[in-house]
Amino acid sequence: MFYIRAFGHSLLHALKNLLPIVAVVVFFQLAILQQVPENTLGMAFGLLVVAVGIALFLQGLELSIFPVGKSLSNQFARRGSVPILLAFGFSLGFSAVVAEPALIAVAQQAQEISGGRIDAVTLRLLVATSVGVVIGLAVFRTIMGYPLHWFMILGYIIVVVVTWFAPEEIVGLAYDSGGVTTNVVTVPLVAALGIGLAMSIRGRNPLTDGFGLVALAVMVPMITVQLYGIVVYSGEQTHSELLMETGHARPPVAGPLKMLLELAEMVRDVLPIILTILIFQYLVLRRGLSNPRKILFGFALVVLGLYAFVVGLKLGLFPIGTSMAEQLIGLDGFLFIYLFAFMIGFATTMAEPALIAIGQQAEEAAAGTLNGNAIRLFVALGVAVGITVGVHRIIVGDSIHYYIMGGYLVVVMLTAVAPRYIIPLAYDLGGVTTSEVTVPLVTALGIGLAGNIEGRSVLIDGFGLIAFASIFPIITVMAYAIVGDHIAARRKLST
Repeated sequence: MFYIRAFGHSLLHALKNLLPIVAVVVFFQLAILQQVPENTLGMAFGLLVVAVGIALFLQGLELSIFPVGKSLSNQFARRGSVPILLAFGFSLGFSAVVAEPALIAVAQQAQEISGGRIDAVTLRLLVATSVGVVIGLAVFRTIMGYPLHWFMILGYIIVVVVTWFAPEEIVGLAYDSGGVTTNVVTVPLVAALGIGLAMSIRGRNPLTDGFGLVALAVMVPMITVQLYGIVVYSGEQTHSELLMETGHARPPVAGPLKMLLELAEMVRDVLPIILTILIFQYLVLRRGLSNPRKILFGFALVVLGLYAFVVGLKLGLFPIGTSMAEQLIGLDGFLFIYLFAFMIGFATTMAEPALIAIGQQAEEAAAGTLNGNAIRLFVALGVAVGITVGVHRIIVGDSIHYYIMGGYLVVVMLTAVAPRYIIPLAYDLGGVTTSEVTVPLVTALGIGLAGNIEGRSVLIDGFGLIAFASIFPIITVMAYAIVGDHIAARRKLST
């Protein structure tokens, strides 16, 4: 009975997150487009399946991965062994990102659009390894007390330099891959590890030393995926890639066998985080799990939830994004496309649960210096502006290189002058703005626009919107802190 009530609560939570998207889409369909898209019932059913999948997934996390992961983080922080903490940080980062639903969605889209030249599993393993390494580095930073801003300034200078040499086919995908690594699985575990470490080490501040792990987890995959693209696009396509591009690589599987194969893939996706927990629990701590049946049941719900989520994407969110792009392009001018992008960005971000949680944590850690609601508002504004700018780039056909490089140069300059207390939080907020619901819809919108505007390449121009949604919140939050400090300083002088 308890599990049914908890599932009902998670389902309502998931439906509430979907509500802003539904409201914006319905408004545009009725008030502006004045038409109903084909297969509306199928899309609605897909949205319901997405909500059920997210509810099962979240319920499974609450029963298994979250409590065990947080317990391990606290125990290792208390033991204070640096090698074990670094190994745990790497393993936690890798295993959480491999099972990230939004990354699965983006990787599958990239493989299909590139005709198999970009391999979905390779992309996910590369991103997960990058996050694992950088979480280990971030744990080391927290232990040693090094300031975050030097890591971020140097890191984003490297990002900009690599972007200059990267092929245009990979740039948008690389930045999107960085933007989706921190989400419903990663953020709570990584944030718990960082704040737990900062609170357990004397002389560390939870606000300046506890935050920042998420930010580093966003940055490094941008570099490694672009390097992967340089390798992939430096040579000719192989015979197997050409086969995949023409659609003859393997015959489609249908029916119950297809369902079993897809479920097996989901088990494979979640297996790394299960193995990480079991290895560190039994071999390092030498303790058994407190409630193995409950944890096993939770893992089963995670697998079922992931499966339902992916099925719902194909039925609901991807078709909605593509359909809206096609219909809006049919109108005179592009004004309503810009309006739709802005409204989707703002509405979905304001309802993002990870953002609400981090805003509250930051307000508590700052002891009244920051306002959680103001932070949410500025982050939502940043996402809305970012997606709108990204849509503009697709419409006019500009190269993403200059937009991204310009955006991160602004971020680097603001980092040099922003108050030190805001920098880790600002970067973290840039990584939690894109939810498991928002990412597929925004990705589909970009791909739909690129596929319906003459002269645009779906692979080159279709990706990148998530990257813009991650850059601009960093700018708006740091600007908010700079202006806030300036106003406070003037008030002090006047008194």
